[in-house]
Amino acid sequence: MSALQRRFDVALDAAARAAVLATSMQSPPGASVGTLKGAQDWLTEADGAVERFLSGAMAEAFPEDGFQGEEAGAARQGALRWVVDPIDGTSNYARGANRWCVSLGLLDGTTPVLGVLVAPGLGETYAALAGHGATLNGKPIRAAATTDLSRAIVECGWSPRIPTSDYLAMCTRVLGQGAMLRAGGSGALGLAEVAAGRIDGYVERHINLWDVAAALAVLAEAGADVSDFLGGDGLVAGNPILAAAPGVAEALRIAADLPK
Repeated sequence: MSALQRRFDVALDAAARAAVLATSMQSPPGASVGTLKGAQDWLTEADGAVERFLSGAMAEAFPEDGFQGEEAGAARQGALRWVVDPIDGTSNYARGANRWCVSLGLLDGTTPVLGVLVAPGLGETYAALAGHGATLNGKPIRAAATTDLSRAIVECGWSPRIPTSDYLAMCTRVLGQGAMLRAGGSGALGLAEVAAGRIDGYVERHINLWDVAAALAVLAEAGADVSDFLGGDGLVAGNPILAAAPGVAEALRIAADLPK
């Protein structure tokens, strides 16, 4: 068994156990339970608990690896770096909704080499290991074959770091090309659904590394077209992102006014 295959197997198990922990801590549907770090940026007790669990699990299995989480930052350094969003879609999670996931990715320098996203409320696990394809619940997935943006479904992710006017202008331009828009409250799952061909594109003018680290590996293995998120300051400060079915990627990039 290769070193990466072993890490993939451990990541699948650890992310699944982390999802069980998060589910056990989720409140029933209703008003949001948690605190606000910023505009619509929720933090729950489970975020910290899940991140600590994953940090400990990966340190025990691979003490030489680095670790970076949304809440604690870069806790350890290493040539390989685990990047965790303990609960992506916290606004949904905090209201007792199902559209959220545990996201665990591994970077080799600036190259995503594996990713696992577990969405327990949806009963879904996305996974990918470099060179071995991408799967949803163990079955292979590919980006859609859509070639016409007027037939596409596109998710436009919202970020409080971007002026509302810029976000609305992007949505208007994409709508103007005939695409159907949606927003689901979880960037990681939106990106994963591009990989699965459920939607044709995901665009956001600013997103952070922990939101995308696992999904980048899944997208690459599923044949999606993805912008250079890890270029520039992406590892530290985040970047815009575009992920799309190859047949609509350029038209969507132009409509969203995002870099390649």
